[in-house]
Amino acid sequence: MSALHPSPKTLLRALLDAAIASAQPARVLSAHLPDLPRGRTVAVGAGKASAAMARALEESWTGPLSGLVVTRYGHAVPTRHIEVVQASHPVPDESGERAARRMLDRVAGLTPDDLVICLLSGGGSALLPLPAAGLTLADEQEVSRALLRSGATIAEMNCVRRHLSAIKGGRLAAACHPARVVTLAISDVPGDDPVAIASGPTVPDPTTCADALAVARRFGVELPPAARALLESGRGETVKPGDPRLAAATFELVATPQMALEAAAELARRAGIPAHILGDAIEGEARDVGTVMAGIALQVARRGQPFRPPCLLLSGGEATVTVRGEGRGGRNVEFLLGLARGLAGYPGIHALAADTDGVDGAAEVAGAYLGPDSVARALAGGTKLADSLAANDGHGFFGTLGDAVVTGPTLTNVNDFRAILVTGPGGS
Repeated sequence: MSALHPSPKTLLRALLDAAIASAQPARVLSAHLPDLPRGRTVAVGAGKASAAMARALEESWTGPLSGLVVTRYGHAVPTRHIEVVQASHPVPDESGERAARRMLDRVAGLTPDDLVICLLSGGGSALLPLPAAGLTLADEQEVSRALLRSGATIAEMNCVRRHLSAIKGGRLAAACHPARVVTLAISDVPGDDPVAIASGPTVPDPTTCADALAVARRFGVELPPAARALLESGRGETVKPGDPRLAAATFELVATPQMALEAAAELARRAGIPAHILGDAIEGEARDVGTVMAGIALQVARRGQPFRPPCLLLSGGEATVTVRGEGRGGRNVEFLLGLARGLAGYPGIHALAADTDGVDGAAEVAGAYLGPDSVARALAGGTKLADSLAANDGHGFFGTLGDAVVTGPTLTNVNDFRAILVTGPGGS
């Protein structure tokens, strides 16, 4: 390792920090702001980065400004003109529901001369709950809990959420009509699909109630009776492409997982280590993704294919976890457990995986570091890798080793960050 990065663990953490820094709203938002309107400017938004985005907007906007955004508890920052409300994630709560109703009130009665700037980031689906007519917040909470445990992808989960909502799936933009709507988004979803980011409150949705029902059936999600009736009747249909109420709505990405991976790769190269981005939209069961990545890392270490060590293998995306145990974990630590199982202590391979928002699963832990000796150290302390996998207890496994990665709220969210350092045959 270079003098700048004296250890693999230090280097990997620096790469994570670079990825997070590249997606900070204060760095990326101002280049995407629209022109001042003739009328009012109202800012609305939701997500773990929405408060930081609101502050960045205030610092660059030269005209009058008001509005409301909702973010996760602990992710608020001071603002002057835009109100910040905090609510629960990943399961919605009453604070988020009240904020959603007030948001619709804020955009009611606007004119074609007015401008709505919508600030969206990951987490917006849970933070902006507004049950469709005939549903309750308890119904949304029940569905959210079931989806989170089901193993469904974020796109599949948000398909269901859109069709049970009174604000998602283009409905927020429709409520702003005839005002111009400019959405500025930080993507946390594989493929950067606008309809999946915060469940697409300002974009048309091509999916249907039938699609939402199919997701529920595929993953064995028991829908509350009122929710099932809403979907089966078609009353939950979202705003579709071509709807004239969205004619004045535009959508722009200001930060993405790919941009964050490129920032990490550049830092690695400056440290003298070749970096290779394997993909920014890798999905699948987290432990299985880890096993596949272990196979790639071993081929690099043993055969020098497809890259010669030393090198870094970077990837992003959003894996899923089908929860069967009662442990504490998230998709990044579950990925690392699968990676550890596949590597079997092979020397010279180190890894770090973390959620760029600072929260992996429901714990205030971003992810963890895995070294060649991690499994042996855990076993010496009485913890078996197989037991931790069976219990979905990644946080417990890495916490006992002192290898949890804790960032605190990062105020951005560009999905999962995975870095595998292969130092070479016989490396340490």
